[in-house]
Amino acid sequence: MLRIPPLRIDAVELRLLRMDLVEPFETSFGRVGSRRIVLVRIEGEGLEGWGEIVAGDEPLYSYETVGTAVHAVRDYFAPAMLRAPLQDLAELAERLAPFRGHPMARAGLELAFVDLAARSKEQSISSFIGGVQARIPVGVSLGIQADVAGVLERIERSLRLGYRRIKIKIKPGWDVEVLAEVRRRHPDIPLSVDANASYALSDREHLKKLDAFGLLMLEQPLEHDDLIDHAALRRGLSTPICLDESITGARAARQALELGSCDIVNLKVGRVGGYSQALAIHEICRSSGVPLWCGGMLESGVGRAHNIALASLPGFTLPGDISASRRYFARDIIVPEVEVSPEGMVEVPLAPGLGFEIDREYVAAVTESVERFTLRGKTVSVS
Repeated sequence: MLRIPPLRIDAVELRLLRMDLVEPFETSFGRVGSRRIVLVRIEGEGLEGWGEIVAGDEPLYSYETVGTAVHAVRDYFAPAMLRAPLQDLAELAERLAPFRGHPMARAGLELAFVDLAARSKEQSISSFIGGVQARIPVGVSLGIQADVAGVLERIERSLRLGYRRIKIKIKPGWDVEVLAEVRRRHPDIPLSVDANASYALSDREHLKKLDAFGLLMLEQPLEHDDLIDHAALRRGLSTPICLDESITGARAARQALELGSCDIVNLKVGRVGGYSQALAIHEICRSSGVPLWCGGMLESGVGRAHNIALASLPGFTLPGDISASRRYFARDIIVPEVEVSPEGMVEVPLAPGLGFEIDREYVAAVTESVERFTLRGKTVSVS
């Protein structure tokens, strides 16, 4: 798995897009109405590979931003990738290892490389990384709304569309009362909540009230980089704890399980540094019997295609936040767009690489700028 003939990478391209969401998405740390998306395209051996950098404009969810990611790729990661042929993913990860941090930036390159490598073997990414599921169950993540009626309306719409699990964002002051009304209307639906690190351990008595609602999980209630307080909180709750932001890589995943910090892991390939870390986390959790699911970062279709491939691995046993393209964008940049069946399933594509075609005409229409790097230097195009 993941072994290939040596591939020389001839060019790395960063393309900055602007894509409007169909409706604003609000969490405990902010409200987003559009996404500046960094696509990574690499060329090598007459092939191309596509990846996506999931960083936001501001350092809210993560310290990484679009600006820091472009800087890291431009000045460090792209030159390291281009300097000699690559034999496998491990070699790429090793080349980037001397540089600290910037997991979202390095993930963009790893995703593009795996796409290209899978195409070189005429395999889908799912098959290339060891995926076994032909269809994956999916849920939906609903942002904070202006009122409870808005939450209920979106839940009912999502259930009609077939989503198998509903996740709602919460924060202090927008939690117990909202959940009480949701459960009054929908007593039996699979339901989870995501706090995006908006509570403290001192809130544990308040968070115990969530046990009354039969939740699948409480996701990332405490600080983004915490493992110890999550372990203490978990001992006092019956609701399973899921970690997202705290699982920064394979080492953090191992430590979280050893400390008893969580029951479930939300694994995002674009957040943890790419496939090298994601595959290692998958093996750690699977060998420990810890359920995994695939989260989302408001990706375009390129990032969404990689999420689908990741979620086809055998350790992903819970519905992920992958969702249909139209859930977030009026028009996506892949063809065909991702669709969710009435049964709440997404098909894992079988075609080589991503399994989707890039809508190049639309990508060009929403591109703000392009930077291209080769061994001979850099070229910049501003739209």
